[in-house]
Amino acid sequence: MRRALLSAAILALLVAPAVLSPWGLAQLTFVAIYVVAGAGLMLLAGYAGQLSLCHAAFLGIGAYAEALLQAQGWPLAASLPAATLLAALAGGAAAWPARRLAGIYLAIATLSFGFIVQEVLVRWESVTGGNGGLVVAPLDPWAAYGLAWALALAALWLLGRLLASRLGRAFAAVREDATAAQAIGVAVPALKVVAFAAAAALAGLAGALYAHQLRFVSPEQFDWVMSIELLMMLVIGGLGTRAGIVLGALFLIALPQALGLLRDLAGWAVPPAGVELFAFGLALVLTLRYAPDGLSGLAGRLRSL
Repeated sequence: MRRALLSAAILALLVAPAVLSPWGLAQLTFVAIYVVAGAGLMLLAGYAGQLSLCHAAFLGIGAYAEALLQAQGWPLAASLPAATLLAALAGGAAAWPARRLAGIYLAIATLSFGFIVQEVLVRWESVTGGNGGLVVAPLDPWAAYGLAWALALAALWLLGRLLASRLGRAFAAVREDATAAQAIGVAVPALKVVAFAAAAALAGLAGALYAHQLRFVSPEQFDWVMSIELLMMLVIGGLGTRAGIVLGALFLIALPQALGLLRDLAGWAVPPAGVELFAFGLALVLTLRYAPDGLSGLAGRLRSL
């Protein structure tokens, strides 16, 4: 059954460019970008059990790196890996001083790092353009779609391979009980740094693709709200599952469209302030109450009926 669903999903992705409008193709490209970013956060939060509230900062680092390198004439084949590497280094640097923290203390430390990155993006105007942001050249829509989904599927495959590896088992041990994991020889602080660096690398790659897709980057796009949304995306999709990453990304993209339809039906000229965050929060509460294992778990129960 799982193989049949996977085959159907891949077939749908291959057929989609031939039947979707340019707008629909762009939305599916955004889904793939969020899958790449979500894969990194799933590794960190879902598999290694490390709560991070600065994932958007790593997207921002990748996005700005891509914008600056493209402006210098770098080819895409070189700028994407460079943006990914820079974000990975930032992730390791952020995790190193906080490697012995856990729980709420780690969350506060990562939130602080996110504020620092955003402040740098705002203040370093000679490089980042400050609040004015930077313009990024777009990719061909078909090429962007194919590249984004190729990278998204590769990220999901690598995540699955990681789970079956010794490193993946070490991550799971840290998630379940860091003290017990250290007692059996797992280098917990070093493993946390590795997890942050790997998660940041995928976030940086997603950020680079995001920059091309939006054609513009500015500091407010990568604030703490985006970090919370990415974390909520995984919880709603199903924390700890690869299917949850995809379902959560689909939900994240579909929510604004559903709210736009509601706006038209309600006759709102301008949606009430905060309505999207309210809807996201309501969806999270309903998920925790009625589907604590997320949409992926709910889908599994429905298949078994």
